[in-house]
Formats: sequence, C-alpha cells, structure tokens
Amino acid sequence: MKVITDRGNFQTVKILIAAKAQTAGSGSGTDLKVTEVKHGEKVVPYLTESKLPVLEVKPEKFLFSVNSAVRLLLTSTGIESDSKQIDEWLEWESSQLLPYVFPVLVNHIGHNKTDKQSDSLLQPLLTYLNTSVKNKTYLVGDSLTSADVCVFGTVYPLTSTPILKGFPELTSWIEKLSLIDAFKEAISIVTQNKGPVVFKESLLSQPAMPSPDSLTSKSTSKSSSVSSQPTESSEVEKQLTEEELNAAEKCWRDGVAKLPELRERKHPILPIKGEKNILICSALPYVNNVPHLGNIIGCVLSADVYSRYCRLRNYNSVYLCGTDEYGTATENKALEEGLTPQEICDKYNKLHTEIYDWFNISFDHFGRTTTTEQTKIVQDIFWKVYNNGHVIKDSIDQLHCDKCNRFLADRFLADRFLAGRFLADRFVSGICPMCSYDDARGDQCDGCGKLINAVELINPKCKSCTSTPTVKTTQHLFLDLPKLEPELRQHLDKAFDNGLWTHNSKVITNSWIRDGLKPRCITRDLKWGIPVPLEGYTDKVFYVWFDAPIGYISITATYTKDWEKWWKNPNEVELFNFLGKDNVPFHSVIFPCTLLGANDNFTLVKHMSATEYLNYEDTKFSKSRGVGVFGNNAKDTGIPADVFRFYLLFVRPESQDTAFSWDDFLLKNNSELLNNLGNFINRLRDSIRNILSISRLGNQMMQANKPWVLVKRTPDEKARAGSVVSLAANIAWLIGVLLQPYMPSTSEIICTQLNGNPKNMVIPTQFIPVLKTGHKIGKPSPLFQKIEASLIEEMKKKFQGKQEKSVPAKPEVKSAPANSVLPKASDSEIASITDQVTKQGEVVRELKTQKAEKSKIDKEVALLLDLKKKLSLAQGIDPATASSNKKKGKKK
Repeated sequence: MKVITDRGNFQTVKILIAAKAQTAGSGSGTDLKVTEVKHGEKVVPYLTESKLPVLEVKPEKFLFSVNSAVRLLLTSTGIESDSKQIDEWLEWESSQLLPYVFPVLVNHIGHNKTDKQSDSLLQPLLTYLNTSVKNKTYLVGDSLTSADVCVFGTVYPLTSTPILKGFPELTSWIEKLSLIDAFKEAISIVTQNKGPVVFKESLLSQPAMPSPDSLTSKSTSKSSSVSSQPTESSEVEKQLTEEELNAAEKCWRDGVAKLPELRERKHPILPIKGEKNILICSALPYVNNVPHLGNIIGCVLSADVYSRYCRLRNYNSVYLCGTDEYGTATENKALEEGLTPQEICDKYNKLHTEIYDWFNISFDHFGRTTTTEQTKIVQDIFWKVYNNGHVIKDSIDQLHCDKCNRFLADRFLADRFLAGRFLADRFVSGICPMCSYDDARGDQCDGCGKLINAVELINPKCKSCTSTPTVKTTQHLFLDLPKLEPELRQHLDKAFDNGLWTHNSKVITNSWIRDGLKPRCITRDLKWGIPVPLEGYTDKVFYVWFDAPIGYISITATYTKDWEKWWKNPNEVELFNFLGKDNVPFHSVIFPCTLLGANDNFTLVKHMSATEYLNYEDTKFSKSRGVGVFGNNAKDTGIPADVFRFYLLFVRPESQDTAFSWDDFLLKNNSELLNNLGNFINRLRDSIRNILSISRLGNQMMQANKPWVLVKRTPDEKARAGSVVSLAANIAWLIGVLLQPYMPSTSEIICTQLNGNPKNMVIPTQFIPVLKTGHKIGKPSPLFQKIEASLIEEMKKKFQGKQEKSVPAKPEVKSAPANSVLPKASDSEIASITDQVTKQGEVVRELKTQKAEKSKIDKEVALLLDLKKKLSLAQGIDPATASSNKKKGKKK
C-alpha cells in the first residue's frame, strides 16, 4: 500500500498511526510507502479536484476517505472489529469535529491570527470531548481503535494554539497517546520534528470545508448544539414560542384525523385543473444493450425517487419511461446477434423491464418507441414543423459502400473481420487526418479524441466488407434551429427563472446557444427507423434524436388516449426531465425547438435534473469489455436491491463525476447503513437532511428520558415511559415514510413492523402521530445484513473485465482454417502497427529490467499482446493460427 500526500498534511498522521499500530499489534503489518506530491496536486484520476491524502490500496485503487483508510488498516489484521460505538465516533469526527477544527487551524496556524467566531463554535465540541476522555486512555473499550486515531489526528494540531486552555482532560489524553510509539513515529514523519507549524502550507492550499448542519447523536447535551449556519449571534438552541408549543400539542391531540389519506391512484392518471400536475420523464434507455449502474442512477432511479416523493405528498403526478428502439445502434446489435432489429428490440425491452422491476423502479407506465403511436405522432409533428417553415433541405457528402449498397452513417458499427465475423463498433474506419491514428472511427478518433467528418478519413474502409467506400452526395432535411432560437431563448429564460435546473444542465444548454444555433440534420440514410413521409425523402428515416424525445409523448399515448391533456396543457402541467449530462442538449434545445416549431401548444420542459458520470472503480463501465456491474448482474449478487439503491444515491454524481467502489460499498453498508441508519439518511442527499434531525431528536429524547428506567418506578413515571415510547414509535413511523422514496422495501419493513395503516403513508406538513394509544406493533426484525469482505472480493473479480451474460450468447465463432487468408490492411497501416509493437516491446523489457511491480508489467504485456493481435489481423493472418505456429516453433 502507498499513502500519497502533500507535505505537512495533518490528516496524514491518522493513516501513518494506523499503519504503525497495525505493525505493532500484529507483528506483520502493511508495508506502507509514503509518496509526497505538490500541494493541490490531483492524484485520483476519476476525481475532478485534488483530494489529499489518499491511500492507494492497490495500483490505481484509491481510498480517499481518511477515516475509511484508518478503519481498513486496523480491521484487516484483526486489531479492531466492527463496532457501532467506533462508527459513531468516526462519523462524529468527520461530520462535526473536523469541519469546526479546520477553520481554527487555518486561522491560528495558517494566518497566525485568532477568529473569535470559529473558536467559540468549536468550544462545545471540545467540552464534550473533554468530558468523554476523562480518566480514560481510549474512547472505546480498553484498547486502541480507529476512534482514538481519527479524533487524535484532528485535535493534535490544536496543541500549538491557545484554544485547548481550559480543557485539561483533553490535553492530558492527547499527551498520553503521543507517548505511544505508533503516534510518536507518525507525528515525526509528518512534522519532520518541526512541530505543527509545518502544517501551514498544506492548510492554506486546501479548499474550505463545509460546515455541518448540526451535531450528531454524540453531542447530546443542549449546550453542545451548533447551528448549521453559525453566526456570532446564533443561539445554542432554538427556543420554542408558546404559540409553537400549543400548535404541537394540538397536532398531537388531533392526531391522525388531521392527516390526509394517501391518494388512491386510479389509472390512467390525468391532470386535474387547479392542482399541482407533475409529468415526470426519465431519459429513454437505449435498447441495444443491458443498462449498467451508471445508466440506472443517471435517469430511472433518480426520477423514481422524485416520483415516489410526489405520491407521498399527494401531488397529482405520473412517471413515464420506455426503451428507445430506433437508430443505428439497433441495426448494429441485430447484425451482431444475427437477429432482426425488431427481435432485438423485443428481447432487450423485456430485459430492461425485468431489471427495473428488480430495482423497484415504480413507473406508472413503461413503454417503447417501436409503436404505431410513435410513427403517427412523429410524422404529425414533422408535418407541422415542415408546414410552419422550420425545415431546410440541403445536401451533404457521405461515404457510401458500393459493395454493401449503403451509406456508412455516423455512429455506426463494426470492426475488422475476425475469423469469419465482425465485431460491432462503427461502419467505417481509417487513419485520423489530425493525429494519424490508424483506427479512427467515422465520427471520432480514439487516438486524439477529436470529432471527425467521415469523408476526411485517410484510407477509409467499410468495416463490414473492408472495401474502400466512395464519397456520394445525398439530400437531407435539417431543423432550422437559427429561426427557432428567439422562441427557445424566451422559453429558457422563463424556465431557468421559475424552474429547478441543475447547474450542469444550465451550463451545457448555454454553451449550445451562446454562439448561435446551427441547422441540425434530422434524417438518416438507414432502414431501421420512422420513415420520412416527405416525397423525395421516403427512402430515409428520422434521426434518432429527432424521434426519441417524441417517444415521451407516444408512450403517454399508449398509456392513455387522453395523452394531449398532459402534452398540450402547458398552463396546468409541469414537465420534469431526469437524465445524464450527455443528453442535456437534446432535451433542452432540440426537443423544445421541435415542439415550438410545431406551434401546437405543447408542454415544454420546466425542470431538468442532470447527473454527471458514474464510473466503475477507477475506470469506465464497458459493455464490450464486461467491466462493471450491469443491471442483470446486480440481482445475482444476492445483495438486496435497496442496498444498491442506497449506495447509488449516496454516490450520485450531482456536481462532479463519482465512482462505484466495492470497498466503499462494503464500508457504507456495514457502517453507515447497518450500524447507523440515521447517519445514512444524513449523508444521502441534501434534500433529506431533515430526516437526520428527526432521527437525532428521537435518539436524544429516548436517551434523556430513559423509559426503560422510568417503567420500573412510580405510576406517574411509568405513565411517562409510555408517552416516551409512544412518541418514539411515531417518530419511527415518520422516518419509515420519509425513507420510502429512497429505500422502498426497507420503508415497507419498518412500517409493517410498526403495524401501521398504509393509507397513512403520507408526508405531512407537520408532525402528526398516527399510532394511537393502545396500538400494537408487529414483530421486529433486523433491517439490514452485514456484507462479508469475501463476497466483495468475489464481486471485484467477477466484474473486473469478464462480464457474465444473462442474455443469450452470441453464436460461437469458429477460427478460420490454418491457411486461410483474411483481408489485409494497407502497407502504411501494417507499418504503423509494427512500429507500435516494437515500441511497446521496449516498454515491457524496460519494466522487467527495472524489476517493476508485477501488476504494472502484466498491464503492459497485455497491451503488447493486443497490438500483436492487431498486427496479425492487418497482415491477413488469423491471430490464433499465428500464436499456435509460434508455440510449435518454440518446441523445436
């Protein structure tokens, strides 16, 4: 393992203490190397900003939560076991203590000044800690744990400031731990024996930490409460007015009689005049393959959470989605699997449906775009746009394969023939005109990443038959976006002001319209798609991004014949779109312009929630390489769908790309979820932070009143115990209701255990007790199960690059006869690949000479073998035959 840090980073002390303690405790600790980088240097490739220190567990496998790193080091050798108390201390340290210590250190050490406000806000936390460590060496039990390491690592730098005066017990505790060898060695390495002053540069280079909303359950005393937005005049605890107390008492006495019952959902759901009518659409998943976890959180799961929330608020809402089934990728998949496009659509629509059912995605209707309704509505909208003068006719040059008798459309298929078959990628490839990469696709070069016009490729080849295509001129239709731009800008100004748009959706939309819109081609020379009804263009189909968004409308039409009440009712209906950032311009620019061009009173998007990308570990999900967890595999893990929902929402990429990590998945389930549901709720998303406050207050109320003690005392105290338990049960019911959008199965278990009425599953505007005096609860049972580390290791291996497939396998590919001749590439292409093989061979030899890490050598060897395979193909030789001949030669 390796810890990567900048010089003088006080958080590094924690990781080093854990490593040293691990060695001392087990005798066979981790060989931890320390690598120093510049302040603010970006180390983790899939994070958009610097995060230091980080623990590199394996090559390019990072833990960037310091507390998680400490926990891993101390639990991996059995020094420390799972403990709810330890987890509570770690959560308190990371979410409460550290955010208030950090600004104090910045002021005192970084700027050599005192800030009374930040000092005073830290006082309640230090008071609590001072009491907790009185006459104790360790926070939990009688031996060192992660709690001691992490809390010490945060408060130790305060010893160089005057703020610890008045906290003798805490000062003594820090001094006692400082005498332990592991602590002394770690401090010496980080401070270089210069004391805390060495922390200055690192402190000043780090971004400011967000202040916590409130203290967690560790801070149980009234004097230790801290406001989420502290100011010099903020009170320690909000004082309730007489009016508020009377209102609360009235709600309690009125009880469930004042709670509206959950609205019965009778389908089809239609808008109701004068009510809040919400139309929820998540981006239509493409039908050509199995959705992975990034696809799921990017659209359907995020929309599902909001849809469930709307239902619990009794809003009149409908959630619609379906598979996007036309276009080049479907033709591609059909050719690949030897099926017709319609058969591919039927097969994968069924698979998508099964996956979303398992994930508890509660669509009101899940449809598809290969329907008569889609054809009718798309063509009808086109005629309106055309007749209103918003369609331009123009010609473009495209590559045409005379042998296959088709245009080699962009974003289309296939690699080289390989032993009698081709692998899907794009229809055309060649040499990049900008970087000379020898296998650039017809729309983009993987070598330099730049977009390419297919006709600019050098030495282009049809990837179906390897013949050289010709350039032909073809007529197409374009949406006149410049003409529609003024109306679009007017719509967007209003939507941005009155709607809810994520920051990235606004930025991406503005980047499209900033320099003025250009005409957009809406037709393609393909077979699988909606036919263009205009004379002279009937041999073409509509471009998928013209017809796909209209799928929302046609799917509604398959749900109800009164679809226009949703889609031609802009004054009564609010449209919410949930999607990934790559789909933003099609939903914020192209689709609205299409509907504006039709001039038929269509409902336009008012709210847009777009996510960034979710990666898998330290790489991207890859269908072709089988990297990552795909929807059909998730249910085979044996891990409940609610746990996947929880983690995906926990790491939802809202403002930057995030990653699914199995190690983090294990940690979050076993600590955040299994041991501390309240903490899990707090960390999920900003929108439900108030749930933590409810849970925290319930815990505080139980702890302060101790009903298990009161019940053994006087009749009055026994009655008081009953009131406390009654209130706690009603708080639990409320939490169960609030959890429903996020973890529906868990919510159902909580509410079933409480034996409540499902009609009371409503989010109220005020706290209303629904469980009355004398109510009997059901049978309690554990909500979650611990996930073993062995299962996680199994999952890592299973999904690291060789995906198991639940869908029918491709037809078996037989190797070509030993002496068969495959299509050869050009001499220049062969020479280019030969040069790459030579250079890669030198890289491998150099690494072996240096005795580099085996994993690094293996990675480069794999690249070399892949290049050799490409060279064999370029020379017209079957790679299997070439490999076999080499082995025979060695035996001689």
